[in-house]
Amino acid sequence: MSTSPVTILRDVRPWGGARSDLHVADGVITAVVPHDPAGAPEAGTDPAHVVDGHGLLALPGLVNAHAHVDKSWWGKPWVSYGGEPGTQGRIAHERAHRDELGIPGVDVTLAVLRESVRTGTTAVRTHVDVDLGVGLRGIEVVREAVAALGGAVHAEIVAFPQDGVLRRPGVLDLLDEAAAAGAEHIGGLDPASIDRDPVGQLDGLFAIAERHGVGIDVHLHDGGELGAFQIELMIDRTLRTGLQGKVNVAHGFAVGQLAAACQADLVSAMGEAGITMTTVAPIGAAPLPLHALRAAGVAVGLGTDGIRDLWSPYGTGDLLALTTQLARLSGFRYDADLTTAARIASSDAARFVGRTAHDLVAGAPADVVLVDAENVPDAVVRAPRRALVVAAGRVVARDGEVLV
Repeated sequence: MSTSPVTILRDVRPWGGARSDLHVADGVITAVVPHDPAGAPEAGTDPAHVVDGHGLLALPGLVNAHAHVDKSWWGKPWVSYGGEPGTQGRIAHERAHRDELGIPGVDVTLAVLRESVRTGTTAVRTHVDVDLGVGLRGIEVVREAVAALGGAVHAEIVAFPQDGVLRRPGVLDLLDEAAAAGAEHIGGLDPASIDRDPVGQLDGLFAIAERHGVGIDVHLHDGGELGAFQIELMIDRTLRTGLQGKVNVAHGFAVGQLAAACQADLVSAMGEAGITMTTVAPIGAAPLPLHALRAAGVAVGLGTDGIRDLWSPYGTGDLLALTTQLARLSGFRYDADLTTAARIASSDAARFVGRTAHDLVAGAPADVVLVDAENVPDAVVRAPRRALVVAAGRVVARDGEVLV
């Protein structure tokens, strides 16, 4: 990383509160103290490492809890949408055309990660395709791209079987290899509608997770009772294997589609099993019961899904703009609800990237985003330009320019 470390981030308003100075050492916030306009930095503090926040609103670095940074063609010439719709149609189209776009590749992965940093994302949980065509090469690509940014973004990897698990003999072995080689999580995909064997797929995934102590993160598009049934299978296996807190349901459209009583029972059971959820706030989907999930102890993360890839030309990597979409989809209007949306996209998502804290507090990583906004609801509704992005105690973007 080419920028110098920040030791004091002066005159910022954490979460829209009182003007404060954030003291930083070794990439970690060490203290949050009231700002004294007449005060001077402590003796021995290098003025070059003191950054003036000019009273701007401060949020924690944004956390993209569900990304696919290995798939994007961001930065390349426009690629027209093609192929058939639906999960299987998109898988087939991607398999047919990814090589010609250099996917997975370090250059394209770097491009989308830098755009994410520019808009304030400092931590990512990214699904990386693992299949019979690319093997584990995509994981190596993503790790190389993340390393090239020198700490501007922290990433955890999900080894993701986009083309299915059991229906492609050898994929379970690849997932086992990925877990043994350090992938933090292994993924699954619609155990019922893709593999047509929900018990078999989940048994295979949980066996790997038990063996290597990794997490499980399953893409579940199946809706209604079929989707709910698969979540029930995950709850059962989570409790039997002692993997509470290590299992995530991505998308989980079924949760938003169930009748009230069934939904309440399922959400309660998920909470008891320590199962989490991630959403990409898709337009037109039944909104997840965010308040009920949080009340039951089901942590919820927000992610971009794919960003301008062979699945869809949409997506910019701007998680704050996606927070606006999450709030609108959820019918949020009250200040407290809008602030909840911001926390889902930042501080509440610590666990999705392996952190115990991700907030503007002492002991948390010094990941900070400054925006010109009156308060947090204003920031959520407008998603204003990111004036400054600090990651691991270094300025990595300023006024829309990425510095790494």
